[in-house]
Amino acid sequence: MLIDRLRSKTPAALLSHPNFLTMCRVAAVPGIILLMLRPNRFTSFMAAFLFSVAAITDYFDGFFARTRGLTSQFGKLMDPLADKLLVSSAFIMLASCGWIPGWIICIIIGREIAITGLRNVMVENNEDVSASNLGKYKTGFQIAAVIPLLIHYPYWGFNFHGVGMFFLWGALIYTIWSGVDYGYRFKHFLI
Repeated sequence: MLIDRLRSKTPAALLSHPNFLTMCRVAAVPGIILLMLRPNRFTSFMAAFLFSVAAITDYFDGFFARTRGLTSQFGKLMDPLADKLLVSSAFIMLASCGWIPGWIICIIIGREIAITGLRNVMVENNEDVSASNLGKYKTGFQIAAVIPLLIHYPYWGFNFHGVGMFFLWGALIYTIWSGVDYGYRFKHFLI
């Protein structure tokens, strides 16, 4: 049904439909993975570019959903999952290259899975699953970490990896903080 509705859209309308933009983030994941299977200066730069374009769609799908009244249950559930899939896949590939510590990624992805499970319970109980400000900061720090970490190699004497590690530590702090906050605010679903 959703696919039929999306097919009936003009190309311009389709590009500004929130659910289409959400699925574009999901579609970018295999490309990033393939580019990072054999990392070098070109493939890692292209993976960072693809990740950046996909990450920008997160802003626009929310903007179009709010301003055009195109919010949907599919979007409310799939938007955060698409974000988690995009970011987690990039982090896993970075860890597989040995460019970042795996234990940090385990904490980040573990929190994402736990909160996704909690959000599913909240949806079943008709609770609001909108992202908190802490969750938005967490996502911002994660995206800000992934892009320079994917670039990895120094260009023009600039240490992109060091910048990425700075944001990764910030992402780890916000990941833990927002996870604890979610757990505390919705502890009645955990008992």
